[in-house]
Amino acid sequence: MTTLIVGASGATGRLLVEELLNRGQAVKIVVRSLDSLPEAVRGHANLSVIQASILDMRDSDMAKHVRGCHAVVSCLGHNLTFRGLFGGPRRLVTDATQRLCDAVRANQPSEPVKFVLMNTTGNSNRDLNERISFGQKCVIGLLRLLLPPHVDNEKAADYLRTNVGQNDTQIEWTAVRPDGLIDDIEVTDYKIFGSPIRSAIFDAGTTSRINVAHFMAKLINTDNTWNMWQGKMPVIYNSTST
Repeated sequence: MTTLIVGASGATGRLLVEELLNRGQAVKIVVRSLDSLPEAVRGHANLSVIQASILDMRDSDMAKHVRGCHAVVSCLGHNLTFRGLFGGPRRLVTDATQRLCDAVRANQPSEPVKFVLMNTTGNSNRDLNERISFGQKCVIGLLRLLLPPHVDNEKAADYLRTNVGQNDTQIEWTAVRPDGLIDDIEVTDYKIFGSPIRSAIFDAGTTSRINVAHFMAKLINTDNTWNMWQGKMPVIYNSTST
């Protein structure tokens, strides 16, 4: 089994790469630079590296790289700098999601390919009647106006919900929603919920990036876990936040 990961050089993406390699899985990554990856990962026999910008890649090349992969993961995000928050590309996550799904379809896989999107608890699952306070709705409305990355996260998940949906024969998907991300050196106890149990704005919990990577690896490699959460937007918290 082979997984293609975009955003693999990011804080969570590189942890997912390590987790999958440690599980004996073949991994392809699309990165502009290998500098953030540990030397042991860069030289791993099961790692294939494609040095490119995902949005600059030709459709034919993207389809070639996706071919033969049983899972595709997007850990893409915007850098927390002025340019990253307000500069281009403003639809990085959404456009990459759409193009990767198009690449999957171009290959006409005989079995559905798993698509895992890293998202955020600040984005509600509009397939469900998730309870959001009036105050949080107001803040989210401001974020939509002031922070392009928030809109990008929403539209990426909406693409999976509405354009791929629940009955696609070529793509199955899930959008993983961590709460306040923190760094930790090892996997700890965590819990998964169908919807947020805390306010992402006024009572945010914590989620270790390494726990997110561990859960995404379980989604990719464990059929029971995938069957439970495919077509949904699971929320992950460290157990200390629940």
